Amino acid sequence: MDGLKSRAHVIVMGATNRPNNIDPALRRFGKFDREIDIGVPDEIGRPRLAALCTESALQCIIEKMDVIDLEDDSIDAEILNSMAVTMNTSRQPLGQAIPLLCVKQ
Repeated sequence: MDGLKSRAHVIVMGATNRPNNIDPALRRFGKFDREIDIGVPDEIGRPRLAALCTESALQCIIEKMDVIDLEDDSIDAEILNSMAVTMNTSRQPLGQAIPLLCVKQ
């Protein structure tokens, strides 16, 4: 990243469960606008997070019901590959907005 000219509308997002292994040079002041730490969910948060994942996956399946043949024992690989849980998919089970990671542009 050093030596690159400033670019507008560039968003870099990353995630890790091992933040101590990130090169300290990447975490120096001025490299990124924000670093957000999302901690490990507590005993109450774990079931809620699992429920959100389950409901989001079910919503994804519901969206594809018109192309899934319920009489078949399996779902075509092309249909499975087209399924993806997105922010819109995960918002619907909650009935509320999920905060998004916003980076200055």
